[in-house]
Amino acid sequence: MTGTTAADELIAEFDAERPARRLDGRVAGAVTLVALGLSLYVLYHAFRPGSVLPYRMLFLAVVLPLTFVCYKPRRRGTDRPGAADWALAALSFAACLYPLVVFDDFIRRAFAPTALDMAAGAVIVLLILEACRRTVGWILPAVCLAFAAYAYYGGHLPFDWAVGHRGYDADRIIASFVMGTDGVYGVPLDVAATYIILFTVYGAVLDHSGAGRFFVDVSLAAFRRSRSAPGRTVTMAGFLLGTVSGSGVATTVSVGSVAWPILRRAGYPPEQGGGVLAAAGIGAILSPPTLGAAAFIIAEYMRVSYLTVLLYATIPTVLYYLGVFLAIEIDARKYGTRPVEVDAPRFRPLVGRFGYHFSSLFVIIALMALGQSPFRAVVYATLLAVALSFLDREHALTPRRAARALAAGATGVLPVAATCAAAGLIVAVVTLTGLGLKASSLIVGVSGGILAVTALLCAAAVLVLGLAVPVTASFVIAAVIIGPALANLGVSQAEAYLFIFYYAVLSEVSPPTALSAFAASAITGGNAYRTMMATWKYTLPAFLVPFAFVLTPGGSALLAQGTPAEILTATAVSSLAVAALAAATGGWLLGPAGAAERALCGVAAVLLLFLSPLPVLAGAGVLILAVFLHLLVRRREALS
Repeated sequence: MTGTTAADELIAEFDAERPARRLDGRVAGAVTLVALGLSLYVLYHAFRPGSVLPYRMLFLAVVLPLTFVCYKPRRRGTDRPGAADWALAALSFAACLYPLVVFDDFIRRAFAPTALDMAAGAVIVLLILEACRRTVGWILPAVCLAFAAYAYYGGHLPFDWAVGHRGYDADRIIASFVMGTDGVYGVPLDVAATYIILFTVYGAVLDHSGAGRFFVDVSLAAFRRSRSAPGRTVTMAGFLLGTVSGSGVATTVSVGSVAWPILRRAGYPPEQGGGVLAAAGIGAILSPPTLGAAAFIIAEYMRVSYLTVLLYATIPTVLYYLGVFLAIEIDARKYGTRPVEVDAPRFRPLVGRFGYHFSSLFVIIALMALGQSPFRAVVYATLLAVALSFLDREHALTPRRAARALAAGATGVLPVAATCAAAGLIVAVVTLTGLGLKASSLIVGVSGGILAVTALLCAAAVLVLGLAVPVTASFVIAAVIIGPALANLGVSQAEAYLFIFYYAVLSEVSPPTALSAFAASAITGGNAYRTMMATWKYTLPAFLVPFAFVLTPGGSALLAQGTPAEILTATAVSSLAVAALAAATGGWLLGPAGAAERALCGVAAVLLLFLSPLPVLAGAGVLILAVFLHLLVRRREALS
């Protein structure tokens, strides 16, 4: 495998959120036409919004049929849709259109549905589960069925059990799924139909305008003269490319196909190189300005602007990349990496010629800061990217190329839409049965009401959940079930949701699945398990910093909440903690560090992250002791 084909196949293998069929001929033309129409309708809706529920219903009526045409029923199925695929596409269109045809009556009879309502609702639910199975695998549909079974059979459990309830019949369950805004047509699908599709369209337009290639080139040109430059290049390229791809695995593969030969020539072992690639890929969906899909759901759940969520994520992003860059500097010394001459344009001429690709990213932030909604901000940024593409004749978005970009943006949202619709089923069960409060009481009871133990249990639960289902779904499930447990112990909404968000994302680099690390090891040829461990070393600050959100009095300052002095102090202390953590995991201070120095640095990092005066002073003292011991050992070695 070589070139784009190899990258596409790796993405298809390790990233569940990728279209599986390669369509051609009339079918490809028809899909492009429908997807283009969807993109244009969504862009129109951003400026002329109508009723919320009909819009979500129509959106699902388009994306479900597209999903059955674009995705294979089996991984090794044919690229040409068969009769069953067309039948499912037609059935999904009819079933999703039915509530719109009888909309007013359909909503009024939510508590007394007709047999036809129930039949249409059951068909919609089954088709969503099948679409979800095709796009992200069978585990999420199985989880949805388990929740549905709980809603139906939970009434047979003793009511005094922690999760027992009075029980619901099939009509009531299906009505909660499809006849209101708590189920399929709830907040998760709304986020997919508004925020996420606009950003996938924006990413597709950037990609078709040549921004992806520019981001790689500018990263190569920015760091080209030092031994740590290859690692920095990969990290910067991953951050920039994540804006275009929106996927950790896709970013890892896209960067890796270009950057691994550079890392290898620099002297990186395959496992360490794979760790850098995976950390770069996952960092993009933890970082402003786009973040992951779950960040949009946070904004909706909290009733705050998306810009506020970006501000919450800014300092954790700085700490994440500080940890990655420090680990890269340490590895450059440990493995004796060397500078690599790269055949790339010089930085200043490159930015002077193609730097306009950055402008649309800044426009999104600027417009939101000026009070524009995220919808309009990203639409204006998309239009700007289209206009600026004509500065490069090779990538000018002529009407035909622009149509392909808009269509690609619409098809890019299909797996996310299926996931969000399925997540809505789980939210409906939680709302109907009161499971969120029951589970919250159970978690708090098991932890004895101790916040630190509760946070550990919640983190473990989100990581395990994330191993089985996509990030968006794991966040939604955890937010409605685990979030109340943290809230019961005094954790604010922002702190709880960001804590869950980070652990949902980090499940992509957590053993035993760690899809981004597996994809990186496939590129480098390294051992998959050791690549996962290397990735964990690079991403460890992201695992520990969220605990500071929920466990420490000053943790809210890391989410940019508090006075400027509090925010700056918390950032500085946390940066020192990240540096100590990098020394502990990398085994390097001013030179190779022994077990004692590393242990002391690890203790110092944990103490510093408490962000309270006494632990911070103790942590600083332990860190000073580690450095003193290290200098003493080095002096003895020099004299011997």
